Amino acid sequence: MAKDNRFEAVYSQGTLNTMEIWVDTETGVNYVFHKSGNAGGMTPLLDREGKPVISPVKIE
Repeated sequence: MAKDNRFEAVYSQGTLNTMEIWVDTETGVNYVFHKSGNAGGMTPLLDREGKPVISPVKIE
């Protein structure tokens, strides 16, 4: 079975309270992931206008 990593971590800070930015490699949409202890959550990263931040995607 081939290993396919759809999401890629591009930024991380903190150890106990962790804030990360993940990019969907198929759509380019950026997500913010925050973890504190045993709880965590992920949401799309939005710009000033409320639109999702989208990174360029490599087309293979």
